[in-house]
Amino acid sequence: MTTARSSTRPPARALALPASLRCAAALAAVLLLTASAPAARSGSGAGAGSAPPAASASADGARAGARTSSAWLPYWDTEVGYASALAHADQLHTVSPFWYTATEADTVKGEAGAGDRRIIDGLHAKGIKVVPTVIETPGPKDMAALLGDPDERATHVDALMEVVRSRSYDGLDLDYERMAETTDPALVERVRTGYDRLVEELCTRLHAEGRTCVVTVMPRVDGAGLAFDYAHLGKVADTLRIMGYNLHNALAEPGPLSSLEWYDRFLTYAVGVVPPAKLEVALPAYGWDWKVGSTDRAGHVTSLEAEALRERTGADYVFDEASGTPHFDYTDDDGEEHAVWYQDAKGSAAHLAVLARHGVRGSGLWALGFEDPGVWAALGR
Repeated sequence: MTTARSSTRPPARALALPASLRCAAALAAVLLLTASAPAARSGSGAGAGSAPPAASASADGARAGARTSSAWLPYWDTEVGYASALAHADQLHTVSPFWYTATEADTVKGEAGAGDRRIIDGLHAKGIKVVPTVIETPGPKDMAALLGDPDERATHVDALMEVVRSRSYDGLDLDYERMAETTDPALVERVRTGYDRLVEELCTRLHAEGRTCVVTVMPRVDGAGLAFDYAHLGKVADTLRIMGYNLHNALAEPGPLSSLEWYDRFLTYAVGVVPPAKLEVALPAYGWDWKVGSTDRAGHVTSLEAEALRERTGADYVFDEASGTPHFDYTDDDGEEHAVWYQDAKGSAAHLAVLARHGVRGSGLWALGFEDPGVWAALGR
């Protein structure tokens, strides 16, 4: 495997906090870390080949009880996200640092800060599993070829195992989405069958070493997500994380990122083929800022940014009861009309009620440091 540092530029869905919020958040992070930063774990120095630490009895008990959530840690705002994880450790069983990108069968690149032992050890000291996320850059045709070739697939599994063994990681989260960006039925089928094999082979290797196998998937609804074989993935993986957002994306017309009815439909399918105990639904802690009437890509805003923008522009808070999401309109300094849809604690609570009706306790969050602080109370109910 070739491991390299990639650009520190975050994905398009990420946007830095405004200066005022960043300063406040950074100060909060520093104060929290100063107060609660754990001592370094033994054996956390340089060198690869670390096994996941054995969880303490208290951590096991916490995971079985109150800890029902996981969350992603964005590499472009690590300190703010890390501070949030530590502050809410009693609710988190797993944190997935968004650290790695697969570019070829034998190449997995680390983003800036990937494998930071201070972060890994600090989360472990709070009883949180560290299961880093791997995304992929090859498109559907290239991935179908890789996944359909037993030798290439074995090489890729080896590369992924090298990543998980490089630190005291508890497992891996595969978040392969680009491969699903096709409407060609034959190509979808090749990706789906090949991905089934890849995940089964990877999970077998991870389980043999006592590590967790997590797979992040798109919702299977309205013809979307067909590249993900929920039934098979749900059998071989420990957790299937459904991304419960982007019902309206940055290139769509303005509208909610999710809706209660949409959740009900994709969960009806999911629980019919996967045991509910294996399912997690990741909630959005962000939104999109559209220019009304424009075909330009909408701007990404975190939940914190959206609320700060609403207050700064004097816009009214409107909660759409049908979708279970807040939104507002404003006019910018150039006279352009904007529509902003996002998610907050009130909307998250409404969506979590849908999970409960389907018997799904597991929830996730995209992403740490983005969230309305009140969302933690909703997740804890």
